[in-house]
Amino acid sequence: MTSAVPALPRKKLPVGIQTFAKLRDEACYYVDKSGLAIDLIESGTYFFLSRPRRFGKSLLVDTFKELFEGNRALFEGLAAQTRWDWSRRHPVIRISFADGMLKSRAELDRRIQSNLRRNRAALGLPRPADIDPDDTADDLADLIEQSHLTRGEPVVVLVDEYDKPILDNITDPPRAAEMRDGLRNLYSVLKGADPHLKFVFLTGVSKFSKVSLFSGLNNLQDITLDARWSALCGYTDHDIDTVFAPELPGLDRDEIRRWYNGYNWRGVGIYNPFDVLLLFDTREFKAHWFDTGTPTFLVKLLADQSWFTPDLAQLKADEMELLSFEVEQIGAVALLFQAGYLSVHAVEETETRELIYTLGYPNREVEMSLNRVLLLGYGVPGRAASLNRQTLLKALRERDWIAMETTLRALFASIPSDWYRKNPLAGFEGHYASVFYSHLAGLGLDLRVEDATSHGRIDLTVVQSGQVFLFEFKVVADAPEGHALRQIRDKGYAEKYLGRGANVHLIGVEFSRSARNIVGFEVETLAG
Repeated sequence: MTSAVPALPRKKLPVGIQTFAKLRDEACYYVDKSGLAIDLIESGTYFFLSRPRRFGKSLLVDTFKELFEGNRALFEGLAAQTRWDWSRRHPVIRISFADGMLKSRAELDRRIQSNLRRNRAALGLPRPADIDPDDTADDLADLIEQSHLTRGEPVVVLVDEYDKPILDNITDPPRAAEMRDGLRNLYSVLKGADPHLKFVFLTGVSKFSKVSLFSGLNNLQDITLDARWSALCGYTDHDIDTVFAPELPGLDRDEIRRWYNGYNWRGVGIYNPFDVLLLFDTREFKAHWFDTGTPTFLVKLLADQSWFTPDLAQLKADEMELLSFEVEQIGAVALLFQAGYLSVHAVEETETRELIYTLGYPNREVEMSLNRVLLLGYGVPGRAASLNRQTLLKALRERDWIAMETTLRALFASIPSDWYRKNPLAGFEGHYASVFYSHLAGLGLDLRVEDATSHGRIDLTVVQSGQVFLFEFKVVADAPEGHALRQIRDKGYAEKYLGRGANVHLIGVEFSRSARNIVGFEVETLAG
């Protein structure tokens, strides 16, 4: 339904603004994170937070900077105004790798040196002549110590996009390893600098192990999956309904939730802030966030590992698999989760106190957009998928079974025979169901994978236009055998949806290994 929120004065949307002072000076909308930031500061010293790109990490880092530098005027009317000790000002060292791409260890070292020069200039501390200009670790160690001694207050170290030099080179493992080693050399300084440090905060997209990147920094607390800090970045339902209330008239509130909510790090549900701001600016529901960075490397990784794409809708993983990310052995699950393509749907604790996470797509934007891209990795030409998409949606809406079968056959026929010859996925039986599922998911439909019933699990359920479609897939050698539709009948899968006033359509689909296409497409309709 369309929101009935009364018209209120609108403010400037902080699209692309990552500087706290600019956001406040220009009277932009601001979701007050200052109280939560102070809560974190009061709870410890060393912290690491992983969040997807464009989730407000840089703005959070800048908020910490303004707090510790004591810029009280910026926090008038915010939670920090009455909670923070404005009489103390700490020297702040801020290091950022957010800008540009670094392609060699030498470029990385020069970027680090540039960061340190800027911080020395801001703090009024020249580099001692006896420090080797190429020794970035010694340079940072001296900067921390001298900042403490000259200012009389312990130092704050903030590192923004700490892992970007590695991720920018992830397709070249030897070079990525060089970047990791250079960063480890820098971050290793923090362990010995403990007497001079007040607060350390590192943030980025990926989570590398302490052994590989934070050698010896055993007291670094990872708050990525700590429910207390789940809302440090991003917006909550409450934020949308209060802070952004003036933007809601004319937009479907439920659609905002379906498209952009659903991120969860074991706390409250979070909206993608980049998406929300672009929605309010353009007034269009689009894949604003996804379109800023196509996950080419991820698609190739999933294809190389023959992933069954329906599994991505409900995937189980333990915490080690979820958070472990190494240059030499990149886990698809960790990459999907940390990059923001999967989110936590549920958590269960085993008898041995191990946490098992159920992951799935956070929202419609990600499910629809990622599956469209995955089709390319599974052999379907982009133009063929695009042309096919609306025809299939129309056939589904009108229950035109002949058009549906014809459209789906055309989709599989569009995959070049040369692709089967060159690609190992050709021998992967789940390839057919993966293409089928990802094509439907790319339509933005309400899909339920492995839909549980009292008699078993339905391969795929689609709820569309007041109708229910139950799909069962089978792979046969050559000719259709009728097993797919028979299984839906024999297992009584439709019982779950009968009696609700919606017709239930049973659809059995059989793929031929030899024909590389659909050879069986049977439909039976039961009145709801």
